[in-house]
Amino acid sequence: MAANTYLTPEERAALESVRVGIAGAGGLGSNCAMHLVRAGVKHITIADFDVVNESNLNRQFFFRDQIGQKKVEALKANLLRIEPDADIRIVDTKLDASSTKELFADCTIVVEAFDVVEAKAMILAALAGSGKKLVTASGLAGWGRSNAIRLRKMGSSVVAIGDGETSVRAGVAPASPRVGIAAAMEANAVVSLLLGCEL
Repeated sequence: MAANTYLTPEERAALESVRVGIAGAGGLGSNCAMHLVRAGVKHITIADFDVVNESNLNRQFFFRDQIGQKKVEALKANLLRIEPDADIRIVDTKLDASSTKELFADCTIVVEAFDVVEAKAMILAALAGSGKKLVTASGLAGWGRSNAIRLRKMGSSVVAIGDGETSVRAGVAPASPRVGIAAAMEANAVVSLLLGCEL
């Protein structure tokens, strides 16, 4: 990885010495991955089974010429355009409890970046007691109320981002500003945990 001139050698080593997992490559996962690579995280595992479609372009880190491609493949290509030496491991699969444990076994921190409540709960249950840190998000649809998107620590291993209530529903769509805020906060939480900074 090219040297990040804003990092000390110690910070660079801390960010480059671990693997971060990202469950989902949509609005949260794709943008979180982009921020992590720009911040200096070198090893990332990303799992998703979906393809890029036009409705994703309002909030996800994809481009019009990638419509129809697998999200993990398109995202890896985009991340490598930022940092060609990044080690991006992609897995084209729909995660379940068993595969989650296996795919993220060597990850120090896992970012939950799903849209569906049941999938979020599955990740939490699958990784409970694993010793891994988990960064999750809930409540980030719609517009405005930026200050309502907050970070909360849940016990010693879970960090939750969002307002905890504003889910996607009729009249409340997912849009780039609030999704982007939450994705950036997830990435910031990961970097803070890796560098031992205050969350």
